[in-house]
Amino acid sequence: MKFVVVGAGAWGTAFALHLARAGQAVTLVPRRAEQALSLTAARENTDYLPGVALPLELHVDTSLEAALAGAEVVLLACPSQALRETGARVCAALGATKPQLVVSLAKGLELGTHLRPSQVIAEVLPGIPAASLTGPTNAAEVARGLPAAMVLAAPATATSVAEVQAALSGATLRVYTSDDLPGVEYGGSLKNIYAIAAGCCDGLKLGDNSRAALLTRALAEMVRVGVALGARPETFYGLSGFGDLIATCHGAWSRNRQFGFAIGEGRTVAELMAHRKTVVEGYKTTESFHGLCVERKIDAPILREMHAILFEGKVPASAIKALMTRGLKRE
Repeated sequence: MKFVVVGAGAWGTAFALHLARAGQAVTLVPRRAEQALSLTAARENTDYLPGVALPLELHVDTSLEAALAGAEVVLLACPSQALRETGARVCAALGATKPQLVVSLAKGLELGTHLRPSQVIAEVLPGIPAASLTGPTNAAEVARGLPAAMVLAAPATATSVAEVQAALSGATLRVYTSDDLPGVEYGGSLKNIYAIAAGCCDGLKLGDNSRAALLTRALAEMVRVGVALGARPETFYGLSGFGDLIATCHGAWSRNRQFGFAIGEGRTVAELMAHRKTVVEGYKTTESFHGLCVERKIDAPILREMHAILFEGKVPASAIKALMTRGLKRE
């Protein structure tokens, strides 16, 4: 199949590399022309994925219009807050081409609208089935060809899902499918919030017991929030929920966990957010999900305390105390 990956950060580059390795026709389109020229010349993404060579089979293009001509699947590899603008650029550049599927690789809710990635895509690219691809996948490991598994969530009406699933899968990546788009996208978004919380616990040196308790209750909260928003509970026990939660909360590579760890050690949010080169998806996602939970009157104590830490200046130790001294109840 002909794939186009829009966005050349670590994840976009890694996934384009995987597709090339799997024998698919793939073009990577960086946002900036100078980055495209650099990738073409060096055959390496020195900014976001250093040390990984890009095979000649992976084409890099400066022109979105040229890359999209005849594209069957378009993957949007950008932060969730940039998804609307990226989708609009794709829409303007499509011309006569109508892809079978547009797939989001983002994990987060849009600020203000609280829309999931596939909902944003549906608004800016009407008439083209929108899907999400997510799961416990670290970009560097995927780029190196280490075994991983993901889930491709798409509407039940999308006719090309099985074909895309087969094209995405290979010896190093197993792709499952789901038609529970809300569950898959909410799980992939919420786990970033809880990864910041796990990092805070580690930064505070609270030990293994506290992290285990946090992740157990985070999963329960994830299910409760997701079901209240229309998702199916069983989805959160799969790759996009429990799987991604475990990977992101434990992986030393996790930007969200690293962010939380630094906060737990005493650094300020403002200091950590200033002049960042990479995106911490859980930061804005916390703001968006907190607003959604307040609006829908959904009880989410861990999420609420993380919002207080990130946006209200609450000290992490005080947030832990607030969680520990809540009213007692049955599990």
